[in-house]
Amino acid sequence: MSGDAKPKVLLAYSGGLDTSCILVWLIEQGYDVFAYMANVGQDEDFKAARAKGLKLGAKKVIISDLVKEFVEDYIWPAVQANAIYEDRYLLGTALARPCIAKTMVEVAKQEGATFISHGATGKGNDQIRFELSCYALYPEVQVIAPWRMPEFYKRFRGRQDLFEYAQKNNIPLPVTPKSPWSMDANLMHISFESGVLEDPKAHAPDLYLMTTGPEKSPDKPEKLEIEFEKGVPVKVTNLNCGTTKSQALDIFVYLNEVGGRHGIGRIDIVENRFIGMKSRGVYETPGGTILYHAHIDIEAFTMDREVRKIKQSLGLKFSEQVYQGFWYSPECEYTKLCIASSQQCVRGKVTLSVYKGQVYILGRESPLSLYNEELVSMDVQGEYDPVDAAGFIKINSLRLKEFNRLRSKAKST
Repeated sequence: MSGDAKPKVLLAYSGGLDTSCILVWLIEQGYDVFAYMANVGQDEDFKAARAKGLKLGAKKVIISDLVKEFVEDYIWPAVQANAIYEDRYLLGTALARPCIAKTMVEVAKQEGATFISHGATGKGNDQIRFELSCYALYPEVQVIAPWRMPEFYKRFRGRQDLFEYAQKNNIPLPVTPKSPWSMDANLMHISFESGVLEDPKAHAPDLYLMTTGPEKSPDKPEKLEIEFEKGVPVKVTNLNCGTTKSQALDIFVYLNEVGGRHGIGRIDIVENRFIGMKSRGVYETPGGTILYHAHIDIEAFTMDREVRKIKQSLGLKFSEQVYQGFWYSPECEYTKLCIASSQQCVRGKVTLSVYKGQVYILGRESPLSLYNEELVSMDVQGEYDPVDAAGFIKINSLRLKEFNRLRSKAKST
């Protein structure tokens, strides 16, 4: 590159082998590299990663603590939405990406960086999520994605090439063997994919880190009471020991702890990536799974049937938008507003137990319940006249009778 002033690039940096090699490679290409790390609840030695980044030549290593923001601004809207992708995936990674990208863009602007770089592969969802978020929030930014650049991926065809490059450039190598799969962790979940997991029929090894296997979990269930306001959890009480948490981050951390020791939230699935291929993923989401079940229950208890049908469709749309990286799109903003509006009366308490990998709903109560115990009772007639049911059934049967009468007539001619 020509000129005295080098262009500045902000690199999404993990401290691992891949992004450490990318950091040095970007310097070779003539960039001033600023390394960025986000704490979204993963188990990371940030101090060591900062020292490593500076030693490798980064002008600065910026670390943002986003754990509280991640819970309140990203996980809680997903709880309100009952967000789930393809019936099983609770979107732990997909929710973290816009959280990270938002602050990364802010840092890039503060440092005067007109380039942003990441180490996501060219086959995955993360490249899409990061870049769509960055372009939405920083339209003039330019993205450097080395794993999509022939000059990079033809030079580094495998992990051995990265090892050799690291040795040549004094990049510290991992002191422990790499697991035969890739892993992404944050406060909400841990995901595992690739490597030995690419064979969809092969049983996954014992790779779980957040959760205890049901066979080793306690033989006594734990009962929890979770209180919601406007569809958001505001308090959790352990009915076994009396422990109470009422701050957003504390609630989620505690549910992870309780759910984790009872083996809650493990799934092994094949999903459809946005880019057009199927992939296998193994996930563990203990706290998120507990909240998913609890929120569905209190929502059904307090929300009108027809409103809930619309809200369910919005939840599915929101889940797809998040998975595909459109958090900062106008359509997702609109979807979030509609879902938040639907949650105004979702208030109350759900009692549940966690035991051997399962969540069991035990009861619920709410001052805004739409449940009329007298009306539904088989022992009290109340204001409901059973005779009216005959007319209701007759009117609804008219369509079915006519459909079959006319179909039969058409077949006979």
